[in-house]
Parts: sequence; structure tokens; C-alpha cells
Amino acid sequence: MSKLSIIIPVYYNEENLEDLYADLKEKAIPKLPDYEIVMVDDGSGDNSWRVMNEIRMKDPDHVKCVKLSRNFGEHAALLAGFNICTGDCAVTKQADLQEDSALIPEMYESWRKGNDVVLAVRRSRVDSAGEKVAAGAYYKIINKLVTKDMPEEGTDCYLLDRKVIEVIKKFDEKNSSLTLQVLWAGFKTDRVYFDRQGREKGKGRWTLAKKFKLAADSVLSFSYFPIRCMTWLGVIFDVLALILIIEVLVEYFTVGVAVRGWSMLMCIMLFTAGVIMFMLGVIGEYVWRTLDASRNRPPFIIDEIKEHDDGMDRTEGRA
Repeated sequence: MSKLSIIIPVYYNEENLEDLYADLKEKAIPKLPDYEIVMVDDGSGDNSWRVMNEIRMKDPDHVKCVKLSRNFGEHAALLAGFNICTGDCAVTKQADLQEDSALIPEMYESWRKGNDVVLAVRRSRVDSAGEKVAAGAYYKIINKLVTKDMPEEGTDCYLLDRKVIEVIKKFDEKNSSLTLQVLWAGFKTDRVYFDRQGREKGKGRWTLAKKFKLAADSVLSFSYFPIRCMTWLGVIFDVLALILIIEVLVEYFTVGVAVRGWSMLMCIMLFTAGVIMFMLGVIGEYVWRTLDASRNRPPFIIDEIKEHDDGMDRTEGRA
């Protein structure tokens, strides 16, 4: 009998967790032969950890609660869940109830048919116009610069076979995108489609800074385009400079026009200096990621694990 692990990263979701568990009990769990729910508290500052443990007490044989030592980000929280889960396959689930729990049995059935990766792809989304534009731009960039396998509407929820989980655990990358790691790994992949709903309770913590970091991590971790772009910018500037030099010399020797235009020259110098600083910043991003990886620090640190084990709860820390 196959077992499915449901991994839920939790960050300031105390208002949604009870509803989430009820939704899973109604739409997903009755259709699964065996299951476990792994909730990972990613350093929440509210009562999420308490609510998680209250849910665990209702279903102690199937619910595990994992607490990270601080906020490491959703990427790390999901990695922690993959390291703890014991299922033959595992599916990620957001805690904000914006993805229908009925997706889980559908993805599980696709896995039973032999697919190693099952992506839940958004067919539509209830978001503001600005959020839709930003999300659309991100996925277009990923499709253009990183991989053509990324669905145009994006995916945050996916099911992985145990062998794919073991591969993902070996990556041990911090400044990266877990979704892109899954796509990069390959394996037989299927897609199911859903309509993403709006958030009814709580406040989203997906800030602009986090979105920008995800975009930077996605491109810098999987594409050499920024470096190649800097090379071509250098070539373009050299060509433009050569044309300008030739024009100045021709005017000087043919019509005797003296070199003028110090204000334009200053503008060009400032613009060029800005481009150079931007290029140095891009190189610095690559160097920083190399330094961060060389430190070999764990992508997450587990403070506590609470689960039912032969009638006892256990608490332990691990990295």
C-alpha cells in the first residue's frame, strides 16, 4: 500500500491551519490509501506552532510537526519536509488554501500511472492586476532564459516520487529555486490544472523583496545569460566608441572641427560608469553564491520534531 506525504510549509498561518486540515480531511485524505502530513514551521512569530500541535493531537498517527530554528525561507522549509517525510511519494501544499485540496488525489492517481513528477499548473488566478503582471513577467523570463519546461502560468505545488526526492535532497543548494531544481532533474512529468483562489484569511508574506530574490536566484542559479549579456554589452560599447572616434577624427581632419561637447562626454562617462557598476554587481552576486556554497552551512536547522512514535511524542533537533 503506497503512502503519500503531504508537506506543508507554515509561515504566519495560524488563521488558516485548522481550515486547511479540515479541507484535507474532506477532499483528499479519504481518497488516499495511506498518508502523513508534515507541517514545517519556518520560524513563524505567531501561534502557528501551537495550532500545528493541536492538529497533531487530533491525528497523532499521521501528523508530524517540524519547527525550524528560525526563518530560512520556503525553499528550506520544503527541503526539511522532504528530509523528514517517509512516503513513497510526497506532494507540496501551501498553507493559505489558495490551491484546492482536491488536487492531491488527482496528482496521486497520475503518480500511480507511472509519472515521477506531477505539476499542479494554474489555469487561472484570483490576484490583483499588479501581481498577475509580475508573475507573468517572472515565468516569461524563466521560460526564455532558464528552461522551457516551466509552465507559462507557473506552479507552486508538485508531487515527487521517492527517487526524485532523494535526488533533490542531494542538491543541498540554498540560494536557488526548488521548483527549478525539480524541473532540471528531469524524470517523467505530468501536469494537472487548477484555478487558484484568492486568500480569505491572514496576510500574505510574499513580499516584493522575496519575489525579487526568487527571480535573481532562479536566473543566477540556472543560467549564464547575465554573464553572456555583460560580454555583449562590452562589445556593443566598444563598437560605439570606435564609431565615435572615427567620426571625431574625420571631422577634425576634413573640416577642422575641434573636439567639443564636454557635457555630452560627461553624460556618456556617467552612463558607462553606471553600466560597469551594474556588471560588477552581477559578478558580485555570482561570487556571493559561490562563497555561500563554500561555507557548507546547512540550508535549514531543525529545532524540534514532534510526532507519534509507539505512543510517545519525541522532540529532537537536527540540521
